[in-house]
Amino acid sequence: MGKIKAFFRNKWVGFTLAALLYTLWFVVWTGNLWLLLGLPVIYDLYVSRLFYRYVWSRNRRMCERSKTYKAVYEWVNAIVFATVVATLVHIFVFQMYVIPSSSMESSLLIGDYLYVSKVTYGPQMPNTPLSFPFVHHTMPFSETRKSYSEAIKWPYHRLKGLRRIARNDVVVFNFPAGDTVLLENQAVTYYDVLREYQRTLGARAGREKLFRDYTVITRPVDKRDNYVKRCIALPGDTIRIEHSEVWVNGEPQREIPGRQYNYYVRTDGTTINPELFGQMGIAQSDILYDAGTYFLPLTDENVERLRSLRNVREIVRYEATGADPDIFPNSESYPWNVDNFGPLWVPRKGATVALTEANLPLYRRIIETYEGNRLEVSDGQIRINGEPADSYTFAMDYYFMMGDNRHNSLDSRYWGFVPEDHIVGKPSFVWLSLDKEKSFPANIRWNRIFRGVK
Repeated sequence: MGKIKAFFRNKWVGFTLAALLYTLWFVVWTGNLWLLLGLPVIYDLYVSRLFYRYVWSRNRRMCERSKTYKAVYEWVNAIVFATVVATLVHIFVFQMYVIPSSSMESSLLIGDYLYVSKVTYGPQMPNTPLSFPFVHHTMPFSETRKSYSEAIKWPYHRLKGLRRIARNDVVVFNFPAGDTVLLENQAVTYYDVLREYQRTLGARAGREKLFRDYTVITRPVDKRDNYVKRCIALPGDTIRIEHSEVWVNGEPQREIPGRQYNYYVRTDGTTINPELFGQMGIAQSDILYDAGTYFLPLTDENVERLRSLRNVREIVRYEATGADPDIFPNSESYPWNVDNFGPLWVPRKGATVALTEANLPLYRRIIETYEGNRLEVSDGQIRINGEPADSYTFAMDYYFMMGDNRHNSLDSRYWGFVPEDHIVGKPSFVWLSLDKEKSFPANIRWNRIFRGVK
């Protein structure tokens, strides 16, 4: 036993083990050769000890001389260590996410706190490594000040994960349409507001007025808002929606527990007991009522439950009609809406499509924004980076995401495909759930704590 302890106390053994672990984790797994610069630091820590001899020994003597200095040093040392560890965990292992909207009800509820695994699909190296810890894109106590610096930018690189995204996985991702933001009104989507301005004033005048009315900024991929939706179509799939029902590659989507649609519920003029809606998990803020008719989101189970009530005369699912200009790809050539959409092919890395003026609205944002090319159309000629182009080969995989609350979800039906470099991770379980309509401690949903996300 003594020989084993002596072996591991040997400075060269310690250096070799630490260097090997560091190289495998921080160099090989991340694929960043710049991190080899950390090896001299490990060598000095275990072997040469120059830093200790000329710097750290002085700090040790100061701690021995002054209790105040020692106390301050210990606090600073603990804070720095905790920050570094938490940052590494946030990048490589998991992060926490809270559900802010009803787009995934009843699968996920407002107030659900999720454990989001980054190991499942592979953690992504940050695009902006220089940032304030423990915040996303805005500094604490500010609504406008950036929390990151773009002095250093890293290209997209995803580390090896446990598996790839599967169809019908619930996924957390960076909001694709969040690349451009109205600083004074971040709750709305820049592109939706721009289209509204342009409908009223024209293309050029509308854009100019929008830039006069708001401060318009851009954000790197890793600093865009986080969204959570269900991946209903993978790269290479073809999706269509007919009368609210989703079809993928010609097959109906499997049943999703908790999926819901908006319904008209007509009664004989009497009201339904509000406590029943609470038992069904329907928030009062989601219920509209007018002259004996309710308009509210319902699961299949809740539809049957309401049908059994004596005063309910009719239950009809809402269905959008006509073309919706706010639906992807926001073109008159594609008169789609939330309930009747597609067919639409989801781009796959390495696949090539013929480019025409007719299908360009489907892929323009991919070519220009997500894959960084210069695209021009003049006299019927499509040019990419100055060269005539009649086809395009995709550099990334793309996904189609939808919320389970089908009529109350801002998803791929509105802003299109989700690029692979926007994927954050997979929600594993709910670690806390708080009901916004109740006060503590009644607001804790005990039955949802540590419930897995399906």
